Amino acid sequence: MSPSNPMNRRKDRIDSLAASTGGATGTALLEAGSVDEKPGVSLIASAWQRLRRNPVFLIGLGITLVFVVLALISPFLAPHDPADNPLISQVRTQSNPVPGPQPGFPLGGDDIGRDLLSRLLVGSQQTLIVGVVATVFGLTGGLVLGILAGAFGGWVDALVMRVVDVLLSIPSLLLAFSIAAIAARPSQLTVIIAVAAVQVPIFARLLRGSMLSQRSSDHVLAARALGVNQRAIVFRHMVPNSLGPVIVQSTLVLATSIIDAAALSFLGLGNPDDRQPEWGQMLGRAQQYIYDYPHLAIYPAVCIIVVALGFTLMGESLREALDPKSRR
Repeated sequence: MSPSNPMNRRKDRIDSLAASTGGATGTALLEAGSVDEKPGVSLIASAWQRLRRNPVFLIGLGITLVFVVLALISPFLAPHDPADNPLISQVRTQSNPVPGPQPGFPLGGDDIGRDLLSRLLVGSQQTLIVGVVATVFGLTGGLVLGILAGAFGGWVDALVMRVVDVLLSIPSLLLAFSIAAIAARPSQLTVIIAVAAVQVPIFARLLRGSMLSQRSSDHVLAARALGVNQRAIVFRHMVPNSLGPVIVQSTLVLATSIIDAAALSFLGLGNPDDRQPEWGQMLGRAQQYIYDYPHLAIYPAVCIIVVALGFTLMGESLREALDPKSRR
């Protein structure tokens, strides 16, 4: 008798037992031993699946899309030229300094007879331009500093981070006010530069932290072991895999940029030409009538709050969907 016969008999008994169970038990055994062959899902696709079912993200996305569309087509939607004053004949300094709502002017006019609705619509375009351009400038500067610190390390990292620490130690609005006040003449460009300068250290620190975590990752270590040069490792492996948190942060920074730009314009540090309306500028001009005609301040203030809320809701939802530690 072969020495393997006892093992064969044991195998036969197990096979017969599995065959005799049949029915649901046999099916369960087959399912337990089967391999799930469904294709894998990328991080972006998985995040989008969660975002589609997230009402907070959908509300933020809806507000943002409405704001962007209105800003782009506002010159065509505005019923009147925001620089004209068709209601000037109704302005009475003592008895009626601000014309009220009337046919053709659903929100009334301002203190020099300009259509308030037209100025709100066209002002959205200026707000979008300042917010987006300032965020792009801040993101660009932050990427440069973050890549330098994260790629080289050593004294370069120490020098860049000390500059970033100094900038972060100053309150953001105070830093923006200081930069805007240095300009010889207030303008929209000074507002953009001031707001962008506030965002640079935020992006730099975030990207630098992401790149430092990438330096010890397996794919970077493998690339170094294969002899890939440092430049290729930085721009092909480290930077692309570090941009996720930075992109999410840029959505949140858009809301902050809009609020900071409105604050600078409110204080008179923005574009002095009020023929180009901007919500913060309109809010500042309305202060002299805040008690008798509060709607002049309420309308632009509500617009700023709602738009900032839309970007914030969308950014927080993106962060939660892309960050495994924050997923609920």
